[in-house]
Amino acid sequence: MIRQSILKIADTCFVRSAIDEQADLSAFKDKPTVLVLAGIFCIGFSFVIGWPAVGALGVLSVRLHNPWIAGVGGPLIYGLSHLIFMLGMYLSGAIYSMVFLRWLTRVSMEKLLIWAKSNN
Repeated sequence: MIRQSILKIADTCFVRSAIDEQADLSAFKDKPTVLVLAGIFCIGFSFVIGWPAVGALGVLSVRLHNPWIAGVGGPLIYGLSHLIFMLGMYLSGAIYSMVFLRWLTRVSMEKLLIWAKSNN
């Protein structure tokens, strides 16, 4: 059953094209563009304003004896950090994510196909 599943997955267009085209990680050798760097900055910034900012709002809420600061501000700042993360992924992640996914698919499926053929 596992062998049949591997062969069925290997027969999809995405897997066949990744193997046929020998997908590799050569795109990572190129110098990143300004958009990619802006995207990486947004992703990093989203981590800085995510949970640390929510924690800081929680501490501020306790010190000022005002639960509304954390109750309203926490979800708002976390939502903002999520939007900034998505912007960063839009600016930089899509290209490199697809390159990495194609390479990982090729490497994984080649190994799985060898295993499936040897366990006939």
